[in-house]
Amino acid sequence: MKTKKRVSFSSILSRVLIYTILVICAIYFLLPIFVMIITSLKSIEEIKNGSLLSLPQVVTFQPWIDAWSNARIGPDSSGIKPYFINSVMLTIPAVLITSVIGAFNGYVFAKWKFKYSEIFFSLLLFGCFIPFQVILLPMSQTMGFMGLSGSIWGLVFVHVVYGIAFTTLFFRNFYVSIPTELINAAKIEGAGFFRIFFKILLPVSMPIFMVCFIWQMTQVWNEFLFGIVFTDSDTQPITVALNNLVNSTSAVKMYNIDMAAALIAVAPTLIAYVVSGKYFVKGLMAGAIK
Repeated sequence: MKTKKRVSFSSILSRVLIYTILVICAIYFLLPIFVMIITSLKSIEEIKNGSLLSLPQVVTFQPWIDAWSNARIGPDSSGIKPYFINSVMLTIPAVLITSVIGAFNGYVFAKWKFKYSEIFFSLLLFGCFIPFQVILLPMSQTMGFMGLSGSIWGLVFVHVVYGIAFTTLFFRNFYVSIPTELINAAKIEGAGFFRIFFKILLPVSMPIFMVCFIWQMTQVWNEFLFGIVFTDSDTQPITVALNNLVNSTSAVKMYNIDMAAALIAVAPTLIAYVVSGKYFVKGLMAGAIK
């Protein structure tokens, strides 16, 4: 006997309302990106004479070429290419070092607790809530003492210090969900600190590593304040270059080049999230379920 499912009118109405709100929200967030893309593909004459939302009559990639290699940024006409490379040289080591240190810290706080370890962990979490502006002066003095002022490695050091609190929190919450009995059994079998980590915990840590990679990459790549304070003109990241690109345009405002440069700047983080977004969500859920 077949059972017919009756869908009430209120249920249909609620679904229509939910989907309408979602579509409106999607348009609200995606419309600026759409405008940026079509503006970057127009000539400056078409931008002046056309509508903001009109599609390009003649598609041109010259603004992208100019933004990459010819745009005037400060006193130079080098484009954003050298600053893009600076951001790559900054982001990769900062993300890797922070994730590795966070993994070991989380491992210790979750499975190798010691006296006052909870107090140490709570103090470490203060780093998650300290504003960037508070540490500018002491960090500047520390970098000067270490001889890292104005260098990319100095900026890597700053992001590693600031990111350890977040990655430690992520890994600690993830490792807490792994049964302690498994760790104790490995200890009885004679496994030590590093063997337990590399043989038991590391093989199951891919989701939380992806969370830290995406989180840290987004934070480091998009960061502006540290980049403008702790670097010289030849070591600035791409976020500072974007600011200088907009402020360097004096005669005719080249909106198409500005939009192309902005899209190039956000491309790595967008690609990283699109490629590994499912691992990001999986890692967050794994850390949330104890």
